[in-house]
Amino acid sequence: MAFKPLHDRVLVRRVEGDDKTKGGLIIPDSAKEKPAEGEIIATGEGARKDSGELIAMAVKAGDRVLFGKWSGTEVTVDGEELLIMKESDILGVLA
Repeated sequence: MAFKPLHDRVLVRRVEGDDKTKGGLIIPDSAKEKPAEGEIIATGEGARKDSGELIAMAVKAGDRVLFGKWSGTEVTVDGEELLIMKESDILGVLA
């Protein structure tokens, strides 16, 4: 992939959820919500303090993360729908 986010931004691929509920009902595509879980594809170098010192990123490529429902901006890179967002939009890393 020929795309690298700048500063404290990350590139995220959404991870699709289940097509069925726990009770076995099939959820149609029109009723599904966009998942708020994803995998980090690429990260920037990190933010900078006023003094110019680099603040390292807390996440890395390959991490599975949770993010807010309306977080990020949808972009198409190499024909794939991805999200680009600030690291602060990430709510947590899944272990």
